This record gives sequence, C-alpha cells and structure tokens, in this order.
Amino acid sequence: MKAVTSRNGKPLQIGSFLKCADNSGAKILEIISIRGYKGIRKSRPKAGIGDLVTCRVASGNEKVRHQVYKVVIIRQKKEYRRPGGLRVEFEDNAGVIVNDRFEPTGTLIKGPMAKEAVERFKIVGKIASIVA
Repeated sequence: MKAVTSRNGKPLQIGSFLKCADNSGAKILEIISIRGYKGIRKSRPKAGIGDLVTCRVASGNEKVRHQVYKVVIIRQKKEYRRPGGLRVEFEDNAGVIVNDRFEPTGTLIKGPMAKEAVERFKIVGKIASIVA
C-alpha cells in the first residue's frame, strides 16, 4: 500500500461504528480489528482515513447482517491537515466494503470520499461520485 501524504490523526478505535457508504446492503459497521497496525505495548489500535480495517455489519440487509468484511475508511469526523496547510473534516465516519483484492463490493459510493483514500486504493476511487 502507498503511504498517505497528509498528517491525519487516528480517531477510530476497536468498537467504533462507521456508516457504510456503498450500496452493498450494509448500513452500520463496527470495527473489530485494524489490519497492519504496529503500535506500542498496551495501547489501543487506532485507524484513520485510508486504513484497512475488519468490520462486523451491525445493521443492514439480512444477507449481510452479522457478517465480517474488510473495509476501507473513506471519511472521518476528526479534522486532519494536508501538506498545503488545509484542514479537512467530514460530517461522519464512513467506510466502503472491499474484497480480498481491495475491489469494492458495491457499485457506487454515497457522499464524498477523501483524496488520501483514493491515493491508497485507486480502484475504490473509480466508483466515487465526489473526491474531496
């Protein structure tokens, strides 16, 4: 995976809830693990924009409810800073369900998607309507 260019904080922890921004049938996702996290001993794993997490579907369609999927985080409420000094924040925390090859399972993304997530996962960025 490519490195993220911005200095974004990592506001999402295990147990945090995300909105599902695609049309895969899931509505609310709960983070159960953060993939590739290397932290300090006795610290809680954290994730931010462009990170890959494992989530459980908390609510949604009956076919996907209580299933476990890989999710790419595309929006976060906590503001972060881009290299030019611009500070960016979104209205909610949101993610997109992907398969093992990091291709989205849905066909469209509702709402804006962060530019940093598109840098890391270009295939997910192709179905986004707005890249902010």
